[in-house]
Amino acid sequence: MGLFGNAHTVDHVSAQRDYARLLGPGEQVHAAYVLIRDTILLTDRRLVFVDKQGLTGKKVEYHSVPYRSITHFSVETAGHFDLDAELKIWISGTPAPIEKTFTKGVDIYELQAILTQFVAR
Repeated sequence: MGLFGNAHTVDHVSAQRDYARLLGPGEQVHAAYVLIRDTILLTDRRLVFVDKQGLTGKKVEYHSVPYRSITHFSVETAGHFDLDAELKIWISGTPAPIEKTFTKGVDIYELQAILTQFVAR
């Protein structure tokens, strides 16, 4: 499903191993999603958006968003005809939200629970 542009779940243990160089001491990945070549990590400290750029994907942008910077977020669940779920995250000082689309196979409620756990601290 990643070929259609929608995120799907990745094992958080393998994401922890694959992105160990990005993580701080003791930082744990709680969930990970892949969108074609890009990755979204939800750790116990922040969201990390991994954006592979160019044809080869050798150039990579790592966008780190501490949970304390998130002012609010919304989740739209998948429906019968609209098979995608959507996540919107508003960052302090930024008027437009970050928007991500997830396939119906992603447990959007789990994603929302992780965000709630860390944003509402």
